[in-house]
Amino acid sequence: MAMMDDDRDIGRGPDLNGDVGRRRGGKRRVCRFCTDKALFIDYKDPQALKYFITERGKIVPRRISGNCARHQRKVQVAVKRARNIALLPFTITHTG
Repeated sequence: MAMMDDDRDIGRGPDLNGDVGRRRGGKRRVCRFCTDKALFIDYKDPQALKYFITERGKIVPRRISGNCARHQRKVQVAVKRARNIALLPFTITHTG
């Protein structure tokens, strides 16, 4: 049985792709709402929510915005509420 395992490894050769395909780990972003307790997530403030929306109208994901899970959920609910009462657009209209 051990001989069969050795035979499989011989034909493959060394692993040349060790760390080639991995991304570089950057500095971990810190949640701005956790660090500054005075900041408040409010759906009635579209200027504050624009930071969490792309130019296409999508909500920016956690890994890019740096929010923790709790505050990302609150931002998501606030953006959706602001969209429903027409403070933020659902999509950006394409011109040209």
